[in-house]
Amino acid sequence: MGDLDVLRLRWVRALEGVRGGGGGPDPLPYADRLLVRWQEPQRRYHTLTHLTAVLDHVDTLAEYAADPDVVRLAAWFHDAVYLPDRSENEERSARLAERALPEAGVPADRTAEVARLVRLTVSHDPAADDRDGQVLCDADLAVLAGPPSAYAAYTAAVREEYHFVPNEAFRAGRAAILRELLELPRLFRTPYGRRAWEPTARYNLAAELALLTG
Repeated sequence: MGDLDVLRLRWVRALEGVRGGGGGPDPLPYADRLLVRWQEPQRRYHTLTHLTAVLDHVDTLAEYAADPDVVRLAAWFHDAVYLPDRSENEERSARLAERALPEAGVPADRTAEVARLVRLTVSHDPAADDRDGQVLCDADLAVLAGPPSAYAAYTAAVREEYHFVPNEAFRAGRAAILRELLELPRLFRTPYGRRAWEPTARYNLAAELALLTG
């Protein structure tokens, strides 16, 4: 689990960076409301650990972003609404950002960009010139390139989140997702992601698919 005080500080820095010196209300209540969401009991993978990892990956990829602090805020919101049995989580998360960020002092154009980035995590398919989208999507998918133990923990946590789905249906659905990912010409769009994460991620996906279909 991520350290709550460190996460609060990271939120404050990103929010103040996006405010652009314009000021606004105390950032901490907004951080705390988001942190409550990220600790909801139905979560097994989409937890504070995932949030922290995505923020860490955004920091790693920050040189490729046009507006790194906007991407950081999008990371905070991208799974802020998460119910495993619902399909509109990204849309609801984007709408949450559209409500909360103006109140927190974020300009309209940057609020809109955060919401756009959150919605982009439905497809993880940023345009070739979408630098911020590429960074967020790569940061979110970086879990696919973990070492064997971390990847196994990730897949186990995903299964726990979907505990209500029967085994055969889960295996079929998961296998379909893995095939779609493996058929993409590339999983990662930033130079760092393609170099550091792509080969391992493809190995992990293929290995998991073989287990599910073998």
